[in-house]
Amino acid sequence: QVQLVESGGGLVQAGGSLRLSCVASPRTFSSLAMGWFRQFPGKERMLVAAISRNGGITAYADSVKGRFAISRDNAKNTVYLQMNTLKPEDTAVYYCAGHNSGNYYSLKREKYEYDYWGQGTQVTVSS
Repeated sequence: QVQLVESGGGLVQAGGSLRLSCVASPRTFSSLAMGWFRQFPGKERMLVAAISRNGGITAYADSVKGRFAISRDNAKNTVYLQMNTLKPEDTAVYYCAGHNSGNYYSLKREKYEYDYWGQGTQVTVSS
């Protein structure tokens, strides 16, 4: 069973930055395509960013393009979400997710495609 543990959430003022981290079980991380999702109260979980196994392919929600960056370090079993120029509307619970992928270059955009989930970390942006 793959374990994913997020960290780095918190309270920040609008315009500020946060970096989320998600550490995965060893030996399995490099076989996972990864994603970050967020969930607003009463809403469905939505993709924020996704990255392929080798880190070469990324994708972003339109609402975060140019402000957020997803990256991974397979040697550290960690995926990151750098969030800059944060807005109050970015306030949500953020989850990392992993998908067992046989393809180094593919990524997944839909939550039902992911096999593993972290417990979530709260990000609150004050105005």
